[in-house]
Amino acid sequence: MKFNKIVYSLATLSLLSNTGFAQQQSENLPPNATLQQLIDYALRNKISVKQAELDESIGEKDIDISLSGWYPQLGLTGNYNHNVKLPTMFFNGANIPMGTKNSSALTLQADQQILNPALMQAKKGADLLRLSNKQNTESQKIDAVVDVSKAYYDILTSEEQIKIVQENIARLQKQYNDAHSRYDVGVVDKTDYKRAQIALANARADEKRTVELRKYKYDYLKQLLALDKGQNLTLSFNNTNMEGQVLLDTTAGINVTNRIEFQQLQTSKKIQELNTQYYKWTYLPNISVFYNYAFNYRNNSFGKLYNDNIPSSVAGLNLSLPIFQGFKRKHQINKSKLQEERIDWDIRNLENTVNTEYSMARATYNANLNDWKTAQENVVLSKEVYETIKLQYDEGIKTYLDLMTAETDLKTTQLNYLNALYALLSSKLDVQKAIGAIQTN
Repeated sequence: MKFNKIVYSLATLSLLSNTGFAQQQSENLPPNATLQQLIDYALRNKISVKQAELDESIGEKDIDISLSGWYPQLGLTGNYNHNVKLPTMFFNGANIPMGTKNSSALTLQADQQILNPALMQAKKGADLLRLSNKQNTESQKIDAVVDVSKAYYDILTSEEQIKIVQENIARLQKQYNDAHSRYDVGVVDKTDYKRAQIALANARADEKRTVELRKYKYDYLKQLLALDKGQNLTLSFNNTNMEGQVLLDTTAGINVTNRIEFQQLQTSKKIQELNTQYYKWTYLPNISVFYNYAFNYRNNSFGKLYNDNIPSSVAGLNLSLPIFQGFKRKHQINKSKLQEERIDWDIRNLENTVNTEYSMARATYNANLNDWKTAQENVVLSKEVYETIKLQYDEGIKTYLDLMTAETDLKTTQLNYLNALYALLSSKLDVQKAIGAIQTN
């Protein structure tokens, strides 16, 4: 058994050393993972985050490709020509054949760009492209933190709901036993224990429904974490104090510049301004220098074609200046300026949207905070009412119907409290996202 474990470990290490994908798949969450461990794992493994990071790497390659034009370009060309019929030249009243039956050339040429608008744009835009890709990754990480946190709190709420329902089942089971005993001795009719039986069946159905929904919530969290469906996932709730995490200062104003969406639009504006500048640069000439060395071979016999070389070499400067293109460049500049203006409107629209989003998130949070406090008080009151009526029922003062009503009120207030707590924590995350306060580091 130990030998098998050693072989398995060595095989795993071999896979890890060969492929980055294996490294990703071998990373496991610790048992009883905390919320912070879930977030850290998601920031490393969530599919949308991994895709954004790959986009960053792809962007770096795009930058390298664009800037490669500044390096000397070295090329080799070759050709072979066979003159089926030699060209002639009229000289002194006669057509004289020119050239040879076979010719071949091999040319090595080096080019170096001196002035090129497209390369100038690539150099100026490299940092902006990197920034845009990093901001996209940051946006995906913010979504990951919010989504994983909400999913974790949702599961925690379900776990607590199951506990409440199970406590309710235990109470109802005892009530059913007591009611049946009273019926057996003839103290009451069968109505009480039949009602208890119905309530007990409904409670067990609630437990079954909540357990099934919990399975889905675990699968959803696995999806966010990019875990296989069959992979085991256990969560730790021991040190989770949801009540201690609900408070949030909503008096501070919002600064839209903290939002990643605003930063992305600012970067897009700078990229568009660079595009406008590029179209202005197109009025400049393209200038490059070159040098080539050619190996030339000529002979009427193909077998002797490459016996003699007649080399040639040229160095020079290329200049290309489009003079008139039907006002194309002018229209491109005007179009780019209009696109700049459109981004300005996008920024303005985002500012309005963010303010409305923050207003709604803050109002929702304040409303949920009030609901949570009310639900908290109702739980205390419903417990007192239940305990009082339970004593009165045991003494024969209250009817079983009164006891059932108190039991139902207690369970309802407990579940309402949990739902209000989850809604409050969820709305708190929405407020933090609205003000750009979600931390991904």
